[in-house]
Amino acid sequence: MVIRLLLVDDHAVVRTGLRMLLEGEQDMQIVGEADSGSEALNQVSASKPDVVLMDIGLPDLSGIDATRAIKQLSPGTAVVALTIHEDEEYFFQMLDAGASGYVPKRAAPEELLTAIRAAAAGEVYLYPSLAKLLVQDYLVQARHARSESTLDGLTDREQEVLTMLADGASNNEIAERLSISPKTVARHRENIMSKLNLHSRSELVKYAIRKGIIKP
Repeated sequence: MVIRLLLVDDHAVVRTGLRMLLEGEQDMQIVGEADSGSEALNQVSASKPDVVLMDIGLPDLSGIDATRAIKQLSPGTAVVALTIHEDEEYFFQMLDAGASGYVPKRAAPEELLTAIRAAAAGEVYLYPSLAKLLVQDYLVQARHARSESTLDGLTDREQEVLTMLADGASNNEIAERLSISPKTVARHRENIMSKLNLHSRSELVKYAIRKGIIKP
């Protein structure tokens, strides 16, 4: 399979260097270049590349906004950030926008080639020092979750009902499993939603996933 690439960077010298590197790879083909976010969107719409190499600092749309728009316009197109920015603010914003890879411009060419091939295969590639940020953020969030009370003051029975609700069980199904009436289940449900300040089943499911009660 030949990976069709779009290069997005507002510096012509950078794009020329990338072209020289990538044209030597038999499994890669450059189908376009863009020097702005808006031009990148036009190119994606016209050529539907497999992977977009995206700079963050662009003169109109930021690379973050352009990435988000590209994922809406062409969900099958992967975006790999290639940027001078290595701080966590840009890193997490690009991941949130839908990027499948994040590589600093100082990285070795082999790192970039690996990232492109991983993104084209539907995988995610993060430069090692930046992947460490993701792990650290996860550990901080996990410690914070553990520092809270286990289930925010829910009784044992309410925890049982919460688990079943999050798994998609109806009030009647829960009543049958716990040998209680549907009205009692409804009352437990109201208490759970009130104690946790939740307002819908989707919020309840998100809470259950965050607490590790169910797996996504």
